[in-house]
Amino acid sequence: MSQPNDHLYTIPAPYRRMENLHILFWLLKDIGWCMVWKPLGILMVFPTLLIAVLITWRTRSIKAELAHNLAIVFWISANSYWMISEFVGFDTVQLGGGATGKHLALLPFLAGLLILLYYYLVQKPREARAETVAAS
Repeated sequence: MSQPNDHLYTIPAPYRRMENLHILFWLLKDIGWCMVWKPLGILMVFPTLLIAVLITWRTRSIKAELAHNLAIVFWISANSYWMISEFVGFDTVQLGGGATGKHLALLPFLAGLLILLYYYLVQKPREARAETVAAS
């Protein structure tokens, strides 16, 4: 049973189709990486990242969706950088302090993590308090 203050989140059919296409591109990119099919892997970075950005833009008015979709954009960016670093051969280049070229992928991974931490530690509790005050 739904409560009076439960929110229903629906996705318009064209958005859902775009999200499904996004999953297809993402899988093709990762298959290209796994099988070391460089042209496929690199080619699929662009539509995968583009659709992730479009999904993020379209859901920007819903804070939870914005946070999670931004994290996905950073995840795909990190993942794509890591893949390309392996394909081009700078993943093992020493940068100093024991870090290698692939360790630079940590920057977008951490950016996505920080966005989610902010959402769960700051934004979501703020929204819960606002709902409690509004319900009073």
